[in-house]
Amino acid sequence: MIRGKSKECIAMLLAGGQGSRLKVLTAATAKPAVPFGGKYRIIDFPLSNCVNSGIDTVGIMTQYQPLELNDYIGTGSPWGLDRNFGGVHILPPYAKSSKSEWYKGTANAIYQNINFVDRYDPEYVLVLSGDHIYKMDYEKMLKYHKKKGSECTIAVLDVPIEEASRFGIMNTNPDDSIYEFEEKPKQPKSTKASMGVYLFNWDILKEYLISDEADPNSSNDFGKNIIPNLLKDKKKLYAYQFDGYWKDVGTLESLWEANMDLLDPDVPIELKDKNYKIYARNYAEPPSLISRTAEINNSFVAEGCTVKGSVKNSIISTGCKIAEDAIIINSVLMPDVEVHSGAVVKYSIVGSESTIGMNAKIGEIPEDGTKKDICVIGRGSDIAAGSVVIQ
Repeated sequence: MIRGKSKECIAMLLAGGQGSRLKVLTAATAKPAVPFGGKYRIIDFPLSNCVNSGIDTVGIMTQYQPLELNDYIGTGSPWGLDRNFGGVHILPPYAKSSKSEWYKGTANAIYQNINFVDRYDPEYVLVLSGDHIYKMDYEKMLKYHKKKGSECTIAVLDVPIEEASRFGIMNTNPDDSIYEFEEKPKQPKSTKASMGVYLFNWDILKEYLISDEADPNSSNDFGKNIIPNLLKDKKKLYAYQFDGYWKDVGTLESLWEANMDLLDPDVPIELKDKNYKIYARNYAEPPSLISRTAEINNSFVAEGCTVKGSVKNSIISTGCKIAEDAIIINSVLMPDVEVHSGAVVKYSIVGSESTIGMNAKIGEIPEDGTKKDICVIGRGSDIAAGSVVIQ
């Protein structure tokens, strides 16, 4: 603790995963730094949630390919997290005497940073994931936690029963207290899926992290170890019902779907909401140039773009160039992509700083109703003129 100061609640954001399910998009960058929605990064959402909820101290645990993420976060000023006491802190694994150790699991990542948390002497610690798209007021969750006298509160989202086996499911009593946690159950008893948002009393969490680290058989994971151990010891765990939009963007399909959701007026995720802003480090870009030859339909075009071709139901990120006679349909172009004349991009995600040559064909839209994989072009790719890339 510093000079007798303390924080009521701080957040610990897990951002160290390799993101292997996003394949080429995370080959050189951490998953939370992957662009989203034209001018955001995935990590902007949990960071903005913290700021909008009055949480001004956030530890970000990085590990895999952290350079771009670290550079993006910087001092935290875009999110108002550049503070003398608190603010945002990048927390990589570090050497302890002669022993250097990677984060072994989600619980171990917090364990390795117990001293960081103790500096702020918080009563509560919020544990977040860095790969979810959602807007959530954590202050409401904290009030619920206090009202229930909870020692651990887990945010849950109702999912269709036929999809429940894909999630960690919380089984609850009528008062929302949790009596059982099942990881991806084959026959789910409940539809309350964990969102990976945990609120703990710090004294309880610290005790269980230390105990978990001492167990040589532990996976050092919240879902596999910490939560089951709390339940086994009859601690007070409650489910906090969340009713808004939430998407785990850990796969290519879900990342594409979340981007497409931004274009769907029936999906409740409004990024321009003045009452709940999503903050981001947006570098100064000139206004986009939209040519008279351009056709743009149900799409988002960020700043700094030049569009002369056809764009339908797509997200076009900052700095993209789309030549005349180029066609973009149902796709996501990440920043600084250049699409040359005659090229066609369908049902695809194109990584940042890539070039699609003249008359190249990227991806395809299923016409027979069958589901095909999203076509993904890795960052910095140079697709030659006339090439055909389906998946």
